[in-house]
Amino acid sequence: MQDEVRDKSVALVIKVGKTGGKLTASLLKWAIRKYLAQAQNPKIHHGRQTVKQLVRQGAGVQNIEITDKNIQSFEHVARKYGVDFALKKDTASGKYLVFFKARDADALHAAFTEYMAKTLHRKVPEKPSLLGQLAHFKEVIKNMARDTARNRDRGGHEL
Repeated sequence: MQDEVRDKSVALVIKVGKTGGKLTASLLKWAIRKYLAQAQNPKIHHGRQTVKQLVRQGAGVQNIEITDKNIQSFEHVARKYGVDFALKKDTASGKYLVFFKARDADALHAAFTEYMAKTLHRKVPEKPSLLGQLAHFKEVIKNMARDTARNRDRGGHEL
């Protein structure tokens, strides 16, 4: 009885060892195939990226200058239109260069038009001066005090 259990246990260990070895070999082959496929087809970046990544895509690169400091709103609009672009700041002039693919020129034109419309129509609400408000309310109170004095002199009711 014990010999039979031992023989079955050894047979099971050998069977699992063979299957595990085949599984490991097939898994390694699959990993090598995936690695080689990735090496032949590098990842294509979309949206904001570096100039180097944009040039590697081989679609021809153009650029435009932006002087605006609020570049985040431009990124939002460019993402909306699906434009692949790269930003680079020119330290000498303080301007931003926007590099983009030549085939994205129409999409970038539409995105840039929307961006400029947003920035031109954005109005900062002017806050009234506290000193100005204080002076105005002082005048209102002075006028109210004069009116009550006039009414009292005439024998009328006070306000």
